[in-house]
Amino acid sequence: MNKVLAVVSVTGQDQKGVVARFATLLAERGVNIEDLQQHVVRGTFIMDLLVDLSDITVSLDVLMTDVLKTGEEIGMEVRVTLNTQRRERKLAVLVSREPHCLERLIEDAEYGRLRHAKIDCVLSNHEVLRPIAEAAGIEFMWKPSTDKAAHMKWLLETLQARGADLVALARYMQILTPELCRAYRHKIINIHPSLLPHFPGPAPYRQAWEQGVRVSGCTAHFVTEDLDEGPIILQDVFQIDVGKDTVEDVRQKGVTLEADMLSRAVRFAVNEELVVVGDRVVFKPGVSTFLDHEDNASTNGSN
Repeated sequence: MNKVLAVVSVTGQDQKGVVARFATLLAERGVNIEDLQQHVVRGTFIMDLLVDLSDITVSLDVLMTDVLKTGEEIGMEVRVTLNTQRRERKLAVLVSREPHCLERLIEDAEYGRLRHAKIDCVLSNHEVLRPIAEAAGIEFMWKPSTDKAAHMKWLLETLQARGADLVALARYMQILTPELCRAYRHKIINIHPSLLPHFPGPAPYRQAWEQGVRVSGCTAHFVTEDLDEGPIILQDVFQIDVGKDTVEDVRQKGVTLEADMLSRAVRFAVNEELVVVGDRVVFKPGVSTFLDHEDNASTNGSN
């Protein structure tokens, strides 16, 4: 019999008996737990359960109601994702003039590295990168940012109208409004060309070069209302040869790393392999990781 897979995700304040309570509830309704991953981070409990519904003894509606009710009773947020209900998540990419991060994300999409996601559109405050987007068959839209309020209003309305699930700032050189940050809380990923919290704001490569640091890097982080202070997803470094490297040398080293860091961060987010706890990003298996692993195991087992 083919498995009917789902993932039950549970998040909330850590307390005794959470695993036992959900395990008992599922077992009593004929649900088999295939895998389980749990973490406790700064007092927050995080659990993903991969379950098989093949032998369920109640209707799916009843099971969903019971699971959600149990979560409410103990103050936990619960989400159930059925394998058959997975859909492509829509990624909106915001750009200005620099192409390298956009080109990497398009490459990821073309080579299947953005599984269960697609680049829905590219939005910009300049028209410079239109040819790159359109060559990849991606809709490109732009509005000048000379009127900042009008540009941000257009941006928010466009993202909402297109149903964007995730937003990547691929060297988009504008500061987002608090309204937009709130509307897409923990759904906007930025790449900043320094090891935050060092050298926030503009011209970080020049700051690093002028101060003679020997190691700099890039930071992928979620965008919040506080500039360059959102939860950090990933960081990586490159070496600076002080006295030999020019500012342009430093920038060129950073450009390659920027594209790599943004690419990796977007993939983690698309695959739901991270969660924000307070102001920290915590990695976990994620819905896609669980279900893809089982799908591949089933396929290999049938050969």
